[in-house]
Amino acid sequence: MTACNSDKTQDFIPGTYVNHAEGDYSVASDTLIIKSQENNSYLIHRKIGFHTIRNGKPGKEQYEKEEWRATYNTENKTLTETSKGKVITPLPEANKLLVERSEYLKIN
Repeated sequence: MTACNSDKTQDFIPGTYVNHAEGDYSVASDTLIIKSQENNSYLIHRKIGFHTIRNGKPGKEQYEKEEWRATYNTENKTLTETSKGKVITPLPEANKLLVERSEYLKIN
């Protein structure tokens, strides 16, 4: 790929992204680590740490891990997760990524 044909959105995608969410019943920290593969494919490692809130007090922290695969669409500049069809929208100008409606900030 030459510099003049470079896709800045696609170049932005690999990296580490974080999201923190709080609600009445839980607090969660979410990390996505995205690695480029061959042929516009990506491997995404998702790590989630969360605890539920009962009677105003946080419970024991729990952890989950997921592995997603996604394909980059060069026309609309989005990733589509291949298992559940989640649309992932890179926003390089804002240093963010949207997974459906959840915002992730790029930290690395």
